[in-house]
Amino acid sequence: MSLENSSLRELAAALAAKQLSSVELTQRFLDRIAAANPALNAFVTTDPERSLAQARAADARRARGDATPLTGIPIAHKDIWCAKGWRTTCGSRMLANFASPYDAHVVERFDAAGAVLLGKCNMDEFAMGSSNETSWFGPVKNPWNPAFVPGGSSGGSAAAVAARLAPAATGTDTGGSIRQPAALCGISGLKPTYGVVSRYGMIAFASSLDQGGPFAKSAEDLALLLNAMAGFDARDSTSLDRAPEDYTRLLAAPVPGAPADRPLAGLRIGLPRQYFGAGLAPDVAEAVETALAELRRLGAATSEVDLPASDLAVPAYYVIAPAEASSNLSRFDGVRYGHRAAEYGDLVDMYCRSRAEGFGAEVKRRILIGTYVLSHGYYDAYYLKAQKIRRLIAEDYARAFAQVDVIAGPTSPTVAFEFGAKTADPVQMYLNDIYTIPANLAGLPGLSIPAGFGAGGLPVGLQLVGNYFDEARMLAIAHQYQHVTDWHRRAPAGY
Repeated sequence: MSLENSSLRELAAALAAKQLSSVELTQRFLDRIAAANPALNAFVTTDPERSLAQARAADARRARGDATPLTGIPIAHKDIWCAKGWRTTCGSRMLANFASPYDAHVVERFDAAGAVLLGKCNMDEFAMGSSNETSWFGPVKNPWNPAFVPGGSSGGSAAAVAARLAPAATGTDTGGSIRQPAALCGISGLKPTYGVVSRYGMIAFASSLDQGGPFAKSAEDLALLLNAMAGFDARDSTSLDRAPEDYTRLLAAPVPGAPADRPLAGLRIGLPRQYFGAGLAPDVAEAVETALAELRRLGAATSEVDLPASDLAVPAYYVIAPAEASSNLSRFDGVRYGHRAAEYGDLVDMYCRSRAEGFGAEVKRRILIGTYVLSHGYYDAYYLKAQKIRRLIAEDYARAFAQVDVIAGPTSPTVAFEFGAKTADPVQMYLNDIYTIPANLAGLPGLSIPAGFGAGGLPVGLQLVGNYFDEARMLAIAHQYQHVTDWHRRAPAGY
């Protein structure tokens, strides 16, 4: 069995059958990280001694008969999640030496499940970016071609899973930061409904948009990971108090009563008119159309839906998100923790110098935009109108879901692009998230799965957007698609 290409269920079965130990499995991935990370830059921090100690504890837990499906499974965390005693940098000089004194709720959940932490993954600084070029620790390389970006902001997590340096990883999605890098790296990634995964211990970017989620090779793996991640947390005021849910429960039969050869019979898929026009690269369109044809062969019916306000999603997002970032990042002042300038004249000068030195260009740009749109005289003109557009986008989805069960389309308008191709034009960079941002503004779940390859042999992602709390059905649809395709099993050359 190839451990690197095995599913989480296969790895769990091998551990249960004592074909290998968690220590052996963890060491295997630590060795791969040591060999490949210098070229990929996917990990910011590793601590082999601590990881192996967790693996030994997992092996002891299995020996006691107290295992969960994830006990002994190595995973990686995006470096936006606080983990006690681990360096938590958020990809920024501001937090380059910050060691968290507590665990995020998500980290606690994986620890309770017995998972092993391999390390913390590189990311765009404070999750602000679509290419992983804004990290203080340097860019992450796409394993399919190191001259191309892996997507962002969770590019390190996506690259680590794609390069088989970790069986799974966590990320966060504010405007597409799980789904877009999953698409560009040829893996599966899920943004749950807003509030399903606690934000406690996630270093905040835009609090009304941020949502944690998993990366893995397959939809089945995502379901197992979401079982661990999801759950109410009283420490997060936006966490939803819902009954526990088994996200694997529909994987065998997504549409009850459907024939075996057409498991998606009765499923209604909506195709947004706005997602298949100008701006969509021909190679991506071709791969997505082929994927949709496969879903139709599985029994699904497709029809066009209209999301007219989605054309305004990008400008609305880049008012709301920077406004919230301006507020959230005001805590990094050089006083309590984080970077402090070595030389300054007085308190105000210390604030100014520490923030000027600690933040990168993209973070400064968004703080300035956010402060501007929240300032007196501009709040009504910009921020309030953006929030009204947000409501219109949510209403568009509500009308669409009265006609269809799930919405499908491309995850990103293009395949991965070369480093430096869009850094001089922030607007072009922001448009990479044009298909993913609307789901964040509405708080809906979104999923990206591999759907073929485009120009240069680079991966293409198919996006599914479901109604609120419809993750189980979305994962079941993706699982049926992955039964009859093998895009999710493809690994970059050399990995």
